[in-house]
Amino acid sequence: MIHKSLSLLVLAAFCFCECLQAQDATQIIERANEKMQGESSKAEMTMQIVRPNWERSVSFKSWSKGEDYSLILITAPARDEGTAFLMRENEIWNWLPDVNRTIKMPPSMMSQSWMGSDFSNNDLVRESSIVTDYSHTLLQDTTINGYECYRIEMIPKPTAPIVWAKVHTYISKEQYLQLRSEFYDEDDYLVRIMSGSEVKEMGGRLIPTKLEMIPVEEEGNKTVVTYQSLEFNIDVSERFFSIQNMKRIQ
Repeated sequence: MIHKSLSLLVLAAFCFCECLQAQDATQIIERANEKMQGESSKAEMTMQIVRPNWERSVSFKSWSKGEDYSLILITAPARDEGTAFLMRENEIWNWLPDVNRTIKMPPSMMSQSWMGSDFSNNDLVRESSIVTDYSHTLLQDTTINGYECYRIEMIPKPTAPIVWAKVHTYISKEQYLQLRSEFYDEDDYLVRIMSGSEVKEMGGRLIPTKLEMIPVEEEGNKTVVTYQSLEFNIDVSERFFSIQNMKRIQ
């Protein structure tokens, strides 16, 4: 009886530790996500698409409110100026001013390339949430670019609109900076790596201002997004994120 009681006690303690670990991992993800997102935000960014034989630059503005509302406006080059992308709850829209047409994007398009880059449509409009659409587990700590980091494994929940089988993300312990993410397919192959660097203060917060996405098996390909400005907790209502506003925003 004593042996059985001790066994049950050890099992209960183990289960408690596992639950606590999962809770801690999710809290870390929440803090890192909040740091980059806030209740609302406005940003200006430049994206450099690099290929072995050519390069292309795209500039854009971005507004967001929570995880349900996002709007992106292309400002350069001239041929793409005015093109906009809107996420409103579970709906994604694309405005093409050259043909005066609004397109509702089906879920099948979310994993496709955004503006010919190594980022997907989902990466930019955030249809999925790193907080609510994944289960989180702490792995062994590590160091990234001199920062002591938590290493967290994120497994998509069964109903989440995510193509990855798992994601390993690295978050600094002191400032909760997202410094690296590794994306794996269902065969456990590493498909792409996203790195954050050039940590600076923007909008009163210390953040990585340069994001680099590298497809592992496509040598010479990468996409680099650089923040020019970033404001947090701006005064913006849900009405701002409308199809009508997407067509006239500047």
